[in-house]
Amino acid sequence: MSTYHHLAERFGTPLYVYDLDHVVAARDALFSALPEGFELYYALKANPHPDVARALREGPGRACRAEISSTGELSAALTAGFRAGECLYTGPGKTDAELEEAIGRGVRVFSVESPSDLRHVGAVASRHGVTAQCVLRVNDATPGASTGIRMMGRPSQFGIDRETLAETMPRLTSVPGTRVVGAHFFTMSNAADEASLIGEYEHVIELAARLEREVGLPLSFLDIGGGFAAPYSAAGRRVVYDKLRPELERILDLHLPRWRAGAPRLACESGRYLVAGGGFMLSRVVNVKRSRGRRFVILDAGINALGGLSGLGRLLPAKVEVAEGERTEVGSLVGPLCTPGDSLGRDVALPELSEGDVVTVPNVGAYGVTASLLGFLGRPAPAEVVVRGGEVVSVSRIQLDRRYEPVG
Repeated sequence: MSTYHHLAERFGTPLYVYDLDHVVAARDALFSALPEGFELYYALKANPHPDVARALREGPGRACRAEISSTGELSAALTAGFRAGECLYTGPGKTDAELEEAIGRGVRVFSVESPSDLRHVGAVASRHGVTAQCVLRVNDATPGASTGIRMMGRPSQFGIDRETLAETMPRLTSVPGTRVVGAHFFTMSNAADEASLIGEYEHVIELAARLEREVGLPLSFLDIGGGFAAPYSAAGRRVVYDKLRPELERILDLHLPRWRAGAPRLACESGRYLVAGGGFMLSRVVNVKRSRGRRFVILDAGINALGGLSGLGRLLPAKVEVAEGERTEVGSLVGPLCTPGDSLGRDVALPELSEGDVVTVPNVGAYGVTASLLGFLGRPAPAEVVVRGGEVVSVSRIQLDRRYEPVG
């Protein structure tokens, strides 16, 4: 029986459990893998639950800041105890309405993805009588590495094309209401290969130093991105990056020799690595059937509860926990929805299951409930239970009241 099955009996299924002990351990491991002085931003898109985010903010010397990309995530961050000034607001399509709210609530640091994005930030900041600190997200043209999900090196809505910076930098640094303070890179996602990740970081650090020298990029702050890997919806452990710290120190000493004195301030960001391993989805078997020689295990949770958006297009299959030595049989893990697309995993190893059994899908603390098709077919959202030290911290459920109210 899973560690958390008693919670399914108590609170019902489908059920998400977030174990904050796992979350804090992942945060501390990532801080230890980075050079001293690095700031670490938690990407709330991975899991905006306030208790999860709050756990990442707590801790002397190891407190995360918040990376947000909507006013909803801003509200979640503030609820979790982050100050607005600790937030980095990102995204390629910031509207005037959300900028009004973000700046009005105290956000002052923005990652901008285009000259027009920068002008929008500046116009709203000017109306509020403040200056927004902006980091330029740069889209380099260099071909990418062979692992992970690539985020640079191709035409994209993300980032300012590097080859345009020599011509546009004077205009970018003179937009009213803004002050360009640095650069933001995000090269790849879910990089299990440490050598590739280090190679990407070396490339962007060298590039940032070159842009400062050659095109006049202000560089008091440098966010080198994320890419830290962790398994999703299957058994496994987050990747250990035991060479990252000494290699980053070597790279920074070579290209940005004043970094140890805080020039520039340095940051990374992470979502899945920090919270994936702390999340478990429990679901009850509704039916087991065979159809033309194939076995189907039908759960009370489908793509409405575990949608497969484990980040940037990554798909399932999900796998359930299987005890060591337990007999398994290949089958399909499907949900209760009235669509053939409601499949969590085809041809996966499943234990012997009967109606009423509870199964656990591990490593879904990131891109779980809020990355799912919550509104599809009107089913209630799964309950979310937060535990710490084996004790329940909170129990909640995202409310989908399905009311249609007039606007305007």
